[in-house]
Amino acid sequence: MRPRTAKLRTAVAAAAFALGAALLAPLPQASAADPAPVTDYCTGQCNDILPPGENGNATLAEILAHRALGTRPAHSADQMGPYDALAAGAGSLTDAKLNDFFNDASFGVPAGQVESVTRPRDDVSITRDKKTGVPHIKGTTRYGTEFGAGYAAGQDRLWLMDLFRHIGRGELTSFAGGALANQGLEQEFWPQAPYTEQDLQDQVDYIATTQGERGKQAMADAQAYVDGINSYRQKSKDGRYFPGEYVLTGKINAITNSGEIQPFKVTDMIALASVVGGLFGGGGGGEVQAAISLLAAQQKYGLTEGTKVWESFRMRNDPEATLTVHDGTSFPYATKPATPRGTAMPDAGSVKSEPLVYDRTGGAKTAAKTPVSAPAKLKPLQGMYDKGVLPADLFSQKKGMSNALVVSGQHTASGNPVAVFGPQTGYFLPQLLMLQELQGPGISARGVSFAGVGMYIQLGRGQDYAWSATSAGQDITDTYAVELCQDDTHYLYRGVCTPMEKMERINSWKPTVADSTAAGSYRMQVWRTNYGIVTHRATVGGKPVAYTSLRSTYRHEADSIVGFQMLNDPSYVKDAKTFQQAADHIGYAFNWFYADSREAAYFNSGMNPVRADGVDASFPVKAEQAYEWKSFDPARNTMELTPAAQHPQSVGQDYYVSWNNKQAKDFTSAGFGNGPVHRVDLLGDRVAALVRQGGVTRASLTRAMAQAAVTDLRGEDVLPELLQVLRSKPVTDPAAAQAIQQLESWSADGAQRKENAQSSHVYTHPDAVRIMDAWWPLLVAAEFKPGLGDDLYTKLTANLSVDQAPSASQGPTGGHAGSAFQYGWWSYVDKDIRTVLGQPVQGWLPKSLCGGGDPSACRDALLTTLTQAAAKTPAQVYPGDDSCSAGDQWCSDAIIHRPLGGLKFWPMQWQNRPTYQQVVEFPSHR
Repeated sequence: MRPRTAKLRTAVAAAAFALGAALLAPLPQASAADPAPVTDYCTGQCNDILPPGENGNATLAEILAHRALGTRPAHSADQMGPYDALAAGAGSLTDAKLNDFFNDASFGVPAGQVESVTRPRDDVSITRDKKTGVPHIKGTTRYGTEFGAGYAAGQDRLWLMDLFRHIGRGELTSFAGGALANQGLEQEFWPQAPYTEQDLQDQVDYIATTQGERGKQAMADAQAYVDGINSYRQKSKDGRYFPGEYVLTGKINAITNSGEIQPFKVTDMIALASVVGGLFGGGGGGEVQAAISLLAAQQKYGLTEGTKVWESFRMRNDPEATLTVHDGTSFPYATKPATPRGTAMPDAGSVKSEPLVYDRTGGAKTAAKTPVSAPAKLKPLQGMYDKGVLPADLFSQKKGMSNALVVSGQHTASGNPVAVFGPQTGYFLPQLLMLQELQGPGISARGVSFAGVGMYIQLGRGQDYAWSATSAGQDITDTYAVELCQDDTHYLYRGVCTPMEKMERINSWKPTVADSTAAGSYRMQVWRTNYGIVTHRATVGGKPVAYTSLRSTYRHEADSIVGFQMLNDPSYVKDAKTFQQAADHIGYAFNWFYADSREAAYFNSGMNPVRADGVDASFPVKAEQAYEWKSFDPARNTMELTPAAQHPQSVGQDYYVSWNNKQAKDFTSAGFGNGPVHRVDLLGDRVAALVRQGGVTRASLTRAMAQAAVTDLRGEDVLPELLQVLRSKPVTDPAAAQAIQQLESWSADGAQRKENAQSSHVYTHPDAVRIMDAWWPLLVAAEFKPGLGDDLYTKLTANLSVDQAPSASQGPTGGHAGSAFQYGWWSYVDKDIRTVLGQPVQGWLPKSLCGGGDPSACRDALLTTLTQAAAKTPAQVYPGDDSCSAGDQWCSDAIIHRPLGGLKFWPMQWQNRPTYQQVVEFPSHR
């Protein structure tokens, strides 16, 4: 906390006075009859949690008070404590204690728990409960219900929604300042969806005109939702209780209240949806890098043997992979063709990435503090956003996150299915998601929605069913090699030399109170073709080409709205079958899970394109009509899609687990390394044991999730094999022997990264954890680099990073992100070491790469690197950052909510679990 100086106390008082008594003014009230209450078939057996808290808006006075005095706005952090405490409390968890760690997710608010009631119109009420402040929105009309949802979204996430609609348009720096992190964000995301305003409007029109009555209703709902946001936007501006970030970024003058919060539009919802879809619902791509690594393998080993080596690392259909649908049912998709056609491999060394940024002036580095036109009282907050209002790596990797554990009723104590599931969307302040309940004509649900697109609940529960999702990541993005003609900006499209379309964003910024980056500007530019966006240039067979990236959901960012509408409609979803039909209307690549009192079910959604016969989806393909997606029409980016029956799905399987793993037999994984060791095994092994025992309860399934959440995947599933190799001969070196003993003790104790006492901030086995973190990258390099060679090893690590430990900063959302062990070489090490040990291995090389196939040489390599790792100090392994001192192991792992505005909160114990999570068991059904 910053010192409580008199200067800052004065700043708080002055700002509060400037904002006036209107900060606390009650909102207009109107009498209206609430709709009749709906029946809640969960009867107290539904729970959820979403840290840090529901309230994501803070006025300027609240931000200043927080920085000066450590105070926090109400309901901004009240879900952090219960969420954090589960790691220590899971061992003694019972069904009766679930409310200690989760919210009661029942419909409605008991009379004694009502904190406030707001009526922004006479046909809707927003009731908030005392414990969490979650909005329960009830409307007597459809329009009123959606208007109320938008109004509540404004109350809870106005600033965040504004940020993300600007990210969706590639205009973050112009809106929030030129900090390098902000530049990085728009440069990372905008090229994926470089839409014009007409493109956004076209998507609105497409939904309204091609999706039937539900499409028309969805766009009417979206307009009502936007109307609600704008109503709150204007009232908060007039009443001076708007988010303080608008002052800190120079949008509104704190003294005169001059300035404006720009009105929201329905096209903003499309821009927001493109951000969400790009973050969590995409899949595939990477074909150029895959081709580069294949060429390196063939250069090293020759054409035939090199291809076999590469396929072993690709693991596109590994026979040992853990499957969500594990009953043997096959769902072939994107499989390797027997005779590939149309593959467009680059000439070796010819690939160059397409430049994005041009005409940069000023602002390249965060400058020294620059005087700005702002009240002197605000200057203590200068530099608050010098690193950007959002983390620079928010879009750096696809978000392969979220998990689900669902057990069918035949294995539970009650005879009803039990589910523990939720999305792992990272930890932000305010959160990207917001909790709400919606009750109105044709809508009855409670759960979460992404801020700004919350006209429907996207993940949550209905009257007698619940649903959730994990990112599926199947291959819905392909790379085409377009042959150039005339010059670098023309290409052959179906035999005609066609100009590329230049897409530009010109952003400029000036210093603000919150961001003192020197004034500057730059231009982002991409070239758009009928086959997608140009990402690389190369030659193929000596001819110049542009490689383009085309995803099936491009120009269809919001089509999934119809599927979400169905999931919220109690007259539509009545059982597992209708749930699957609703999920099939969602175009994003997700795994969907369902539970009611009778059935558990699963369905994989996504706009899976039907590829031309013989096309290998793992590599670039020639941009010729013979190799296009079937029935491809570039005008709207439409194509033939695989029918619902071909998507992985199941009803009534004994149990389902998912942590972004392989979905089903023959359903080809989009990325590298999806093999026998995957973080889903941390769940699957525990759930399978519970099912064998029988009598599964909400508490026992939650315990299984919580135990997996603090377990090191490497320590549980790979370390025992490594130790077996090391113990194959006596260990004479004292330092190595001690390190082995420490690792063995940690392994025997469950290989957990967990405090030895609650809030001690010290792990039970700190030295073993440190050694494992230091050893893994060393042992992987020693095991594989000598055999593969530097060039091939480097190119394969570009396809799949070696490690993603909790303390690593290269994870999907950077350091302190919670999510860990999604990307890494665990399966490679597992298969290779089992080969050394002479154990049965499927889908791997005939000879181990470790030690060149010599068990003794392999052991020496492991022992040498272990000794090196054990000698590393905590400060060397955990070098520290802006939040943690060097050598602070617990803090280095800890979850820290990344500020997207003016507030900052404390770190939490590392837990590898969903950000929003439900625990549900329905005892009855309609």
